[in-house]
Order: sequence, then structure tokens, then C-alpha cells
Amino acid sequence: MPGPSTELVQQLYRTPPDRFVAARDAAVAEARRAGDATTARQLARLRRPTVAAWLVNLLAIRRPELVADLVQLADALRTAQRELRGPRLRELSAQRRAVVGALVVEVRKLAAAEPEAPPAGRLPLAEVEATLNAAFSDAEVAEQVRAGRLLRAASYAGFGEVPRPQLRLVTGDEEEQEERPARRPGTQRERPEVASRTDRTTSRTDRTTSRTDRAAERAEQAERAAQRAARAERARQRRVLDRELGRAQADQERVEAELTEATAQEQDGVAVLDGIEAELVELERRRAVAEQDLSRAKLARRAAERAVTSARRRAGEVEAAIEALAAEEGDADAGVGAAD
Repeated sequence: MPGPSTELVQQLYRTPPDRFVAARDAAVAEARRAGDATTARQLARLRRPTVAAWLVNLLAIRRPELVADLVQLADALRTAQRELRGPRLRELSAQRRAVVGALVVEVRKLAAAEPEAPPAGRLPLAEVEATLNAAFSDAEVAEQVRAGRLLRAASYAGFGEVPRPQLRLVTGDEEEQEERPARRPGTQRERPEVASRTDRTTSRTDRTTSRTDRAAERAEQAERAAQRAARAERARQRRVLDRELGRAQADQERVEAELTEATAQEQDGVAVLDGIEAELVELERRRAVAEQDLSRAKLARRAAERAVTSARRRAGEVEAAIEALAAEEGDADAGVGAAD
């Protein structure tokens, strides 16, 4: 059996560490059900990476072209260090700092895109940066980073593979032998006082050389201590900035949630106001219709009142005519009676 596929291994190593064991065990069980004992054994030997190693693996798997550039630059930097090429070394060191900074930013982006990743304030970005810097000085670490199967964060306390020059302690006798011309046979020996002065001079030269060596060693130690202190200070500042960034991002998430809630409330208020305004429009329409109906009713009432007045006047006139006719009839009847 060929063993687990590269895609399966990469899938496991881009799984967040807290879910790595469960995902690996599920893959082992699947291989066993398929009858692939070799794959099952190889998968079972895979170990869970730390969070920092997982972030570096995620970078290698998601952005392999960036890691390839890192490995290429690391090879060039190690070559320049071995050959002690100062200008080229300074140029590549500047590129190294820029590349590591850019890769740390990319790691932060990749972690933000992972739903199961730790919060931004808890990402071990200092360990990620230390591992990437170690890849520039250690070819084995660089290969592990490129393969995307790192298990632990790496670090490197020195400054590359710079070979130390071969030093040789020069004693006073050697100086004397180099500087003093060889005596020909038969030449008269030096006087004792001249030899004594030569010995004292040689002793002073030895002491001066020893003090110079110790001063140079102390200067180198002080420089290394300053470099370590500077790295520690940068790491401390990065931790402080990471904590501040975490708090700022948490505040941003909180105010964005408040903004979302306020926007929703505003939209609800707009909807309610639109409903009320629609109701007001309908009420205004109904009011206008009612006013028109009332106006027509008033006109009808006035017309009815005029008709009643006219009818009453006509009735009065008819009643008066009837009374007049009755009176005439009475007078006529009285005249007829008198004639009889």
C-alpha cells in the first residue's frame, strides 16, 4: 500500500490542533475499514502540532509560493553568511526582516479565515516569527516549514552559519624569533641586561595582547547581550501590541455588533413610521370622502328645508282659499234663505 495521500496529510495538518486528534483517529478508522493497514499505521503515527506550528503549517499549505520564496532567500542568506560577504549579507538581512514581517501578517489573515482558530489576541505570533527566522539559519527547519508538517515552534539564538576565523595565540618567543634576525654561528651572545629587557618587553606585549583579547571578547559578549536584549524587547513590544490588537479587535467586534443592532432598530422604526404614514394617508382619504358626504348631506338638508317651507306656505294658501270659499258659501246660503 502506498500510504496516506499528500492531500489527506495536508488536510490533517491544516486542522486546528484541538480537533487534530479526532480528525486523525477518524482517518485511521476509515483506512482500517478500507483494509489499508499501512495507511492506518502511518496516520496513527502523526502527532498533533502546537498552535504556533499549526499556523506555520497553514501558511505552507495555503500559500506555498510565499514559503518557497522564504526558502530561496534563506539559501541565499546562508551562502552569504558562509562566504562572509558583508554588503550582500546586509541586503539579504533586510529582505529577511521584510519577508518575515509580511509572512506574520499573512499568518494572521489565514488564522482569521479559519472558523476554529483562536482569537487574534491569543495567537502565538512571536513563536511563528521565531520559527520563520530559524528557517533562515537552519536548513532542516526550512525544509520542515516548506513541507507544512511542523510539530513544534523553532528558534535560533545566533546569527546564521557564520564560520569563526581561526585564531592563533602569538607568544613573545615567536615574536622575538620573527623580528630578531638569525644569529650567525660564532656571533657573540647578548648581554644579560639586554636579554632581561627583552623578556620584560615580551611580557608586557603578552599582557597587552591578553587584555586586548579579553576586551574584544567582552565587546562581543556585550554586543550579543545587546542583540538578545533587543530581541527580547521586540518580543515584549510585539506581545503588548498583540494584546492591544486583541482588545481593539474585540472592541471593534462589540461596536460593530452594536451598530448592526442599531441599524436593525432604525430599519424597524422606518417600517413602523411608513405604516403610520400609510394609515394617515388612508385616514386623510376617508376624511375627504366623509367631508364630501357631509357637504352633500348639508345641501340635501337645505333643499329639504326649502321644500318644507314652500310646502307649508302652499298649504297655508290653500287653507286660506278654502276658508274664503266656505265663507262665500255661507253668505250664499244666507241670501237664499232670506228670499224664501
